[in-house]
Amino acid sequence: MTDLATLDLNLLRVFDAVARERHVTRAAERLGLSQPAVSNALGRLRAALGDELFLRRPGGVEPTELARSLEKPVAEALDRLRDLLTARAPFDPATSERVFPVGFSEYAEAVLAPALLQRMRQEAPGCLLAIAHADRTNWEALLDCGDAILAVAVLPEPPALYTRLRLLPEAFCTLMRPGHPLAEGELTLARFASVPHLLHSPNGSRDGVLDAAMREAGHPRRLGAVVAHLSAVPEILQRTDMVITLSGRLAAQLALAHRLVLRDPPIAVEHTRLSLIFHRRLEADDGHAWLRRLILSLARDVAPAQLEPLPE
Repeated sequence: MTDLATLDLNLLRVFDAVARERHVTRAAERLGLSQPAVSNALGRLRAALGDELFLRRPGGVEPTELARSLEKPVAEALDRLRDLLTARAPFDPATSERVFPVGFSEYAEAVLAPALLQRMRQEAPGCLLAIAHADRTNWEALLDCGDAILAVAVLPEPPALYTRLRLLPEAFCTLMRPGHPLAEGELTLARFASVPHLLHSPNGSRDGVLDAAMREAGHPRRLGAVVAHLSAVPEILQRTDMVITLSGRLAAQLALAHRLVLRDPPIAVEHTRLSLIFHRRLEADDGHAWLRRLILSLARDVAPAQLEPLPE
C-alpha cells in the first residue's frame, strides 16, 4: 500500500468514474478521456495500491474488496471538492450546464416539479434537474452523501448542520369514485369510518395523518390497503369503495385528471407543511441559492386546493 503523499491524486478521479460506471469505456466517456488512457491510469493505481481493484466480468468490471472499501470515501471527497469549487464559481443560469440533484417527496414532485421545470426551461435551459425520492426516512442520508443538494418533503426539524425553509402550508381532502356512498349527503365521522381507507405510504408505514385524530374521536380508521405509489391510486378508487385522504393540492390534481369526487374530511386534521432542507455548506453557492429562490417563489404561487364539481 502506497503512502498518500506519493499517490497521484488524479488517479482517484479515474477510480471514482470506473467505480460509478462499473465499465471502463463508459468511465472514459464520463471523464472525456480515451479508453487506453483510463486503462493506463488504472494500471498505475493498481501498482500503487497493490490490488487489482476491478476484475473483468461480462458487461463491465467488478470491484474488489479494497475497491469497495474505497468507493464511498473517494466519491464523498470528490463530491465535496466539486461542491466547493462550484460554489466559488460564478453562476449564470442562462449559460450554465449544471446538474442539480435534488430529493423530493412524491407530493412535492407532483405539485412543484412541473412549474419548476417550466421556469428552468425559460431561465436555465442548459441545466438539468435530477429528482430522487426523499422522505423523513432517507433525506439526511441523501444530503450527507451528496446524492441530493436539497430535500423537499414533510420533514422533521434537522440537525444544526442543515438549514430549513418552510414552504407550502397544506390542508387535506378526501378522494373517492363518482357514485361512492360517501359522495353525496352529509359526511359524518361515523360514515367516514364505515368505509375502507386507502393509504399512500412510500416507506410502508401503516400510520397516516388521520389515524390519531380518528382514534381519539372514537371512530378508528379501517385500512383497506397501503400503496407505495400514487400512480395506482386513481384506478383503485374507481374499482373499489375505498377512499383516500391526501394533501389538498395533490388531491385536487388527481380529482381533475381522473374525474374523482373531492370532499373535505369530517374531522380536523393538523395541517402539514413542506420543508426545504439543505446543508449549510451550500449557503454561499450561487447556483444553489438561485434554485432555492426559484423553489420558494414557485411554492408561494402554487394555488391552494379548490373543491369544485366534476367537469361536465
